[in-house]
Amino acid sequence: MQNPLQQFLIKEIIPLEIAGYNISFTNSALFMVLATAFIIGFQVWSLKGETLVPGRLQSFYEMSYEFISRMTFENAGKEAKKYFPFIFSLFMFVLFGNMLGMVPYGFTFTSHIFVTFALAALVFITVTIIGFARHGLKYFSLLCPEGVPLAVAPLVILIELISYLMRPITLALRLFVNMMAGHMILKLFAAFTVMMGFWGIMPFAVVIGVTAFEFFIAGLQAYVFTILTCVYLNDALNLH
Repeated sequence: MQNPLQQFLIKEIIPLEIAGYNISFTNSALFMVLATAFIIGFQVWSLKGETLVPGRLQSFYEMSYEFISRMTFENAGKEAKKYFPFIFSLFMFVLFGNMLGMVPYGFTFTSHIFVTFALAALVFITVTIIGFARHGLKYFSLLCPEGVPLAVAPLVILIELISYLMRPITLALRLFVNMMAGHMILKLFAAFTVMMGFWGIMPFAVVIGVTAFEFFIAGLQAYVFTILTCVYLNDALNLH
């Protein structure tokens, strides 16, 4: 049986080294480029010949746009409107990255901790900069909610600081673990189905169910990643 971890291997497509650093173009980079190209193509094609009565593709795009717009407003307030392009782009990139991994012979770059941590770090740094730019040093008040007794304030500040610094780690781990675990389970079930031959009919039905569930998880994780970004942005804008 093939090792289920082999599907996560990084493979060099175009070897490249500069000043001793390996910056080769890999299968992970290829699928990031493909995800970006598909997102751009999806938006351009959806709005091509835009009509008052939208077609299926235009309707799907408009629904996606409205869904993320409403999510941003409900979780980060009306002042987050100017950051909507960033949030929408983040959602689409994670969503398409997850979905491309479901295509046969595809590669799930969101199943790698370095990729998910880079995205989480981008969110963390961006939100922190917005917080300090908007509130200055008052942004530190996020670490000590109003009404906390002075005696326990140091402990609360320490706990809140650790919680704040853990945000990019938990955000990255949540996406990474869910995508990696789901693909491993799917690969194992598929391998057992092939090994069982004729008797693999029943396991094959399970594989179909697991595949459908994995598509659901792929969309759900993009949603979770994005809504947590909105929550963190709300803290930066409103100090909640």
